[in-house]
Amino acid sequence: MEAGDTSSQSPRERILKTASELFYAGGVRAVGVDTVIAHAGVAKASFYKYFPSKNDLIVAFLKRRDAVLRQWLEQTVERLSPDPAGRPLAVFDALAQRFSSKDFRGCAFINCMVELADRGHPARTAADEHKRLTTTYIFGLLKQAGVPDPEDLAQEFMILMDGAIVTAVREGSPRAAHSAKRIAAMLLQQVSVGS
Repeated sequence: MEAGDTSSQSPRERILKTASELFYAGGVRAVGVDTVIAHAGVAKASFYKYFPSKNDLIVAFLKRRDAVLRQWLEQTVERLSPDPAGRPLAVFDALAQRFSSKDFRGCAFINCMVELADRGHPARTAADEHKRLTTTYIFGLLKQAGVPDPEDLAQEFMILMDGAIVTAVREGSPRAAHSAKRIAAMLLQQVSVGS
């Protein structure tokens, strides 16, 4: 999701951009600080000036990715469905587009949670915050679409989204997003019939 020339960027920005690319491609545990420093072309002292520990860098990576990904999702959903009523299901169309990307390697937040088993790890907290904010976004879409009492349905959509992400990684295909969309449509229909 990030690309471009880093030569005109500040050392902090180069470190963060480089770490973002390396962490997403190889995982937060597999990529060491020395690798990030070498690829970013910065001195070790510069690295530690901006990021006192690798954990600080991982948290910064996740917060940055959260902002970029949620902005992308919101813009893509609005583009795919100008009508608010269609936006809850357009989320899955947006996921299908992302799953079709050649650089798709799953969800950085799920990947991080899997790699860092300690629930108290600061990166786990940052990853969980992303999922909470995304659930809040889905809740808002459902509410704008006129869905009554959307709290539980927002959680169910997140389960479908996370399941589709993992399945797309396993299969190497966007089909899981289409399947999740069909299930989400059935859930929406059940809520409509029940109200």
